Amino acid sequence: MNYRFLANIWVLAVIAALLPGQTPTGSASPTPNTSPAKKNAAKPSIPRTPDGHPDLQGVWTNATLTPLARPDKFAAKPTVSDAEASEFEKQDKEVNTLDSDVSSNFNRATGGPGVGAYNNLFVDRGSELARVDGVKRTSLIIDPPDGKMPARTAGAPRAQGGGGQGEQFAGMSYDSVKRRPLSERCLIGFGSTSGPPMLPVLYNNNYEIVQTPDAVMILVEMVHDVRVIRINAQHGPPALQKWLGDSVGHWEGDTLVVETVNVNPKNRFRGSSENVKITERFRRVDASTILYRATIDDPAAYTKPWTLEYPFLATSGPVYEYACHEGNYAMQDILGGARKQEAASK
Repeated sequence: MNYRFLANIWVLAVIAALLPGQTPTGSASPTPNTSPAKKNAAKPSIPRTPDGHPDLQGVWTNATLTPLARPDKFAAKPTVSDAEASEFEKQDKEVNTLDSDVSSNFNRATGGPGVGAYNNLFVDRGSELARVDGVKRTSLIIDPPDGKMPARTAGAPRAQGGGGQGEQFAGMSYDSVKRRPLSERCLIGFGSTSGPPMLPVLYNNNYEIVQTPDAVMILVEMVHDVRVIRINAQHGPPALQKWLGDSVGHWEGDTLVVETVNVNPKNRFRGSSENVKITERFRRVDASTILYRATIDDPAAYTKPWTLEYPFLATSGPVYEYACHEGNYAMQDILGGARKQEAASK
């Protein structure tokens, strides 16, 4: 009888274990807690502002050796191993002749090396390929998957000169200050360093972010440009075209999403049209990293949208004022030199 009683107790225990939501007392494998609080505990801790959003404030750099478009040597390889990355980084250093090759096109044009020209002390491109999700990337472009810019739309108009376009779109004209590139005139930074999208360039790749519930300010080291992103606001009328466009942001969970339209035609990114829309995403993934993503959507200029992604890494500040000497005193020399060449050719 005692054995029958014990057997019944055992059967009841098994049935209780199989019932939904029941856990036998003393079980060695309790049902996992799948509550949101438990899931969030596994995520890296990130600083937050008093209103609960991720704190993006601080000084950041996007300097990297990763090129905009994927090199042919890495075709079909969006990422590389650390060993492959180290080899690429080593080769980049070995072929850098900015300080030594007097006959290079750059040094011949600037009178360098070392005298009156940029040198490696001045340049700050970083020393590594960009690392995202633990692996190093071979291009900033992640979509299209081949890491290349999409084809231009048939009949897309040629862009005017701007900070991101350089002299290839400025017509190499020296007739007037207004015919020179905006970056040469120190109106905005070159190479789309101020954005959008905010690309890494030859030097001055630092940014300082200040954040409030109503706005996010990004101070750009190059030419000390300032972007003001209005939170939960409405875009201004298309007639109000700003150098860096009209940027409006909102939060999607822990990601700041910024949409920019109404960019001044003299500074539209890579030959974009008046209808270009650039959507940026800022996501703080840990205490020292913001993952930055930007999508360029412009059917009038490109056959498909394309997307860039790379990290902004925390760096020590402060961001010092950048005095753009070209526009401060060299413009008179540039135009004066052109007049002298014209006189000599007569």
